[in-house]
Amino acid sequence: MRLGFHLVFVAFFFTSVMLFTACLRNANDRTFYKICAARVSQNRIRQQLAVKQLRLENLINPASISKQVEKK
Repeated sequence: MRLGFHLVFVAFFFTSVMLFTACLRNANDRTFYKICAARVSQNRIRQQLAVKQLRLENLINPASISKQVEKK
């Protein structure tokens, strides 16, 4: 009778650990996705800012833009 309780306990414990591990992996995947999406958004915003800076510099002094582009 005691062996039966041990088997039930081990089975319950193993199942609990596996479910907990699956939850942690799912949370980890969601966090990784959010970080990647934030990086993509950040890069897009940086590119938009660079374009706006170039437009502003072009309005202020068009000659300086051509010199900067030639240096790169």
